[in-house]
Amino acid sequence: MSGRDKDSEAESRRILDRAAGESDLESSIISRTVSRVRNHVAAEDADKDDWAEYWGTRIGRGIGMAIVVGLVVWFFVFLMRG
Repeated sequence: MSGRDKDSEAESRRILDRAAGESDLESSIISRTVSRVRNHVAAEDADKDDWAEYWGTRIGRGIGMAIVVGLVVWFFVFLMRG
């Protein structure tokens, strides 16, 4: 095997390994997004020592999420009725 063939084979393996890693990236992006949304709604960024801020943030974000879900459902029903 010549040096050029070895270089070509090494490059092909590198490309295949990279492609395999990128396919795992999709699941990683989804899991990170789900984790971020869960932490946002659970008010992980709020001050846990201040109970009013912590619970107010959780309640507010929960109500906001319920409103968004309600609007999406309403919009879907609106589109289906014509």
